[in-house]
Amino acid sequence: MPRGECVHSHDAPTPAKDSALHGSSDPWRLVYSRRPTENDRATLESLFALANGVLGVRGGLEEGGSRTQGTFLTGVWERTPIEYHERFPGFARSTDTRLPVADGTRIGLRLGETLVDLDEGEWLAFEQALDLRNGYLQRTLHWRSPTGVTLQIDAERIVPLHTPNLVCIRFRVTSIDYSGPITLESALVANATAAEQGDDPRIGARVAGGLSITASDSDQVLATICQRTQHSHIRLASGQRHHLPQPGLTFARAIIEDGQGVQQHYAGALRPGQSVALEKYVAYAWSMPEGGDAEAALLNTVATSLEDALNHRFDAHRAQQASACASFWREADLAIDGDPSVEQALRFNLFHLLQSTSRDGSGSAAAKGLTGEGYEGHYFWDAEAFILPVLALASPQQAHGMLQYRVRTLDRARAHAREMNHPVGALYAWRTISGDECSAYFPSGSAQYHINAAIAFAIRLYVDATGDTDFLVHGGAEVLFETARLWHHVGFFNPRRNHAFCICQVTGPDEYTALVDNNYYTNHMAQQHLRYAAAVAAQLADERPQDYARIAEAIGLTEKEISAWLAAADAMYLPVDPELGIFPQDDDFLDKPRLPVAHSGEHGHRPLLLKMHPLTIYRHQVCKQADVLQAFVLAGNAIDKDSKRRNFDYYEGVTVHDSTLSASTFSIVASEVGYADKAYGYFRDTLRVDLDNLHGNTSHGVHMAAMAGSWLALMWGFGGMRPMNERPGFAPALPGAWKSYRFGLRWRHAHIRVSVDAAGVEYTLTDGAQTEILHHGQPVLLRNGQSVKLPLQAHASGPLSLKGVIFDLDGVIADTAVVHHAAWKKLASEIGIPFDDTVGERLKGVDRRASLDILLEQSPRAFTEPEKEALATRKNDYYRQQIERFGPQNLLPGAKSAIESVRRAGLKTALASASRNAPLLLEKLGIADLFDYVVDANHISRAKPDPEIFLAAARGLGLAPGECLGVEDAAAGIASIHSAGMTAVGIGQHQALAEADLLLPNVAAFDISLFTGQSG
Repeated sequence: MPRGECVHSHDAPTPAKDSALHGSSDPWRLVYSRRPTENDRATLESLFALANGVLGVRGGLEEGGSRTQGTFLTGVWERTPIEYHERFPGFARSTDTRLPVADGTRIGLRLGETLVDLDEGEWLAFEQALDLRNGYLQRTLHWRSPTGVTLQIDAERIVPLHTPNLVCIRFRVTSIDYSGPITLESALVANATAAEQGDDPRIGARVAGGLSITASDSDQVLATICQRTQHSHIRLASGQRHHLPQPGLTFARAIIEDGQGVQQHYAGALRPGQSVALEKYVAYAWSMPEGGDAEAALLNTVATSLEDALNHRFDAHRAQQASACASFWREADLAIDGDPSVEQALRFNLFHLLQSTSRDGSGSAAAKGLTGEGYEGHYFWDAEAFILPVLALASPQQAHGMLQYRVRTLDRARAHAREMNHPVGALYAWRTISGDECSAYFPSGSAQYHINAAIAFAIRLYVDATGDTDFLVHGGAEVLFETARLWHHVGFFNPRRNHAFCICQVTGPDEYTALVDNNYYTNHMAQQHLRYAAAVAAQLADERPQDYARIAEAIGLTEKEISAWLAAADAMYLPVDPELGIFPQDDDFLDKPRLPVAHSGEHGHRPLLLKMHPLTIYRHQVCKQADVLQAFVLAGNAIDKDSKRRNFDYYEGVTVHDSTLSASTFSIVASEVGYADKAYGYFRDTLRVDLDNLHGNTSHGVHMAAMAGSWLALMWGFGGMRPMNERPGFAPALPGAWKSYRFGLRWRHAHIRVSVDAAGVEYTLTDGAQTEILHHGQPVLLRNGQSVKLPLQAHASGPLSLKGVIFDLDGVIADTAVVHHAAWKKLASEIGIPFDDTVGERLKGVDRRASLDILLEQSPRAFTEPEKEALATRKNDYYRQQIERFGPQNLLPGAKSAIESVRRAGLKTALASASRNAPLLLEKLGIADLFDYVVDANHISRAKPDPEIFLAAARGLGLAPGECLGVEDAAAGIASIHSAGMTAVGIGQHQALAEADLLLPNVAAFDISLFTGQSG
């Protein structure tokens, strides 16, 4: 079933907006300070939820008895058959639903014979606070009963990060003016069931079976419950024990409630000024699905955990929790000067990310974490595309755990690929817990093959950030290879598109456009996936040959198959619309009419998918969320800024942001293309999705991907952070609303602090070995304990560490442009097409076939492919006839001296020419021996302004793009250089070269000392 949440939704209360939810004066505390309404309570339970990646507890009051209070375990879920009237092969057969387990937060309060009902009394003062610094929940309530007695109730709660199956509670009642008996009734409540699905498919489930109680026991020391699921065959044991930290209470009785749970009561007496207190510990143990763990073994685990918890006591657990949180906050290293509420919101979002992801590989990050029942506890692509990028740089152990989950479920992904008729490879389920596909609606479920590429992206980022090649040889490479090989069974080389590699009938991130051909995001990410898989295979074969041989033999991987991956990647179909200059989201997207409702606001508080039939949406040009722009964020280093800006402008106009995943992507791209106000606006949208309940459904759990998106919008957007060639690159900007900001990240074994203010950016290596970073593509070496201060904008004077220069040929070294011009003009005359200087200028820097397409734009008739090939060959014959007469005399003045000066400076040289005749020309000109590497049109599949030719030249020189300078005379070439992450020198006087970092009138004015600081 599809995912979608409407940014315009306000059908639930928004406590943050009326100042009851606050904390801007202290960015480390989130505070709610009034009596919550019935509707507020469920939202607050999500916001104040505590978790440790395995166990999650919503933030309801101990004595409250809320219907929506719940406790969840990643490992406890039920499997329910999916019913279809028409089932076809490969349809998902069942769904997994995470179940609420026995909840141990309940502590009833009885005064004499009267059970306290907080709703019947007067709330004189109330404060519930989430301590983000130390990782615990606390609250205080001054309450007056209907009979007029007054109490103060204080509670603290911890779900320890260091103990995955434990909840710790300290509960204290103080009498203000009450005298009489008091009883604390501590309960383990086991009658909760999964929320039933209503009209909104995002919320609730239809569960067959569920948890049933198989045994329960309660005595003075220990109360326990054993449960079992009906279909997934998971066994669960839970138990509770107590410590009385002060006199005043004694054990009163134990109760077993048939089908409900167990209780232990503690009784005493109060007088004004006196208190009674109870420390409560709740532990859980569970089996694997279909597991054989007996109840006795699970109960023994529970008993052992509780004994250990009592030995440490509450203060020790709280101190250990504070220490674990402190380590995380040191890595995040966050500070915002200018808006404390922004810093608080960022800390709140990071805290939930810390809480909701396991470290042991038992699970991943669910869409709602462990804070509620939304999306049934399922894992989606959000985990790898949004959440893992944050944790890879802030808490690598958690990122490793998320990837280990994918390793552990690889066999299920293989099985799913077979269900989808793929004979080899692996396809990860779109939504899942167990690893099996749970989406009953395949157009926006199983069709989203791009989840494979998101997992590959996450593996690459994790390995780049940590250097953990052990992960690759112990499962990671196998996941990477098995998912990569699937693309060859989904896509094909299409003879109707000049044998480009096309991928048909898939759904990209935009679920409002389903089952399309050549979704740009999918194709782009598949290309990166294939290239990275091939690179990892080569790396392991070189560095760890025995491990690689073992992996390749196990899955039958051959060099021939790897070569096929690269061939598909090189031929990947990624067109540019010639009229709009944008990447079409898919083959048909731009041909559809726009959906009028997308701009009218008529869809109100509900997303389009809950108002319209899917086909109505699919027939229109409307985006649920970022799609093309998402590719820019995850794999857009090689795309030039102008292209990104054009695409941003276009797709902003057709995107309704019905998903909480959308705003952060728009913020990041807006930052990159220079739209500062829009970047900050979208950042605010993703920052406060839950604090302001912007989508009206925080009551069902917080939005983990949006929370992660706020951090990405800070680090990747405002900070400009991108992994580049195994180094972190930055291009910082300062939002106008702030005086400064700071964030940290872990890269390999070093911690880097990035501090930005109006004066510039300061990079500090706070610990670890010296590390190289990139600042606007230029290398900067950081040493331990030292800081480097740089201006926010890139230096126009070139790289900080220049190691190579890449020259264009035509118009830079030799004036072959006039020969090309004459050859094209002659061909145009012969076929009756007008040709002038405007057309000639457009052909500069463009390869032969692309130039022919430009020329034929003016043709009154269409040409067949064989006719086009013949025309291109005829033009080349005219050109070769002319250059056969070339010699050194045809070098442009100063060209040879410029190249020789580079070599004398100890730098490498390369040629990047769109001409297929470049090697011949160099020989004729007498300068072939001056170049260390030559790339011409025979070596590439995409013409300038694509960066491929300059990236290939840098690879040939063995250099990083940021270590290279490009020299060009055409606008397409300048764009190509910038897209490759290099500094661009323009040669000529053309207005089209205004984007060059340095513009020279001719090549004779080229002086290498401008870039090296020494004479050439």
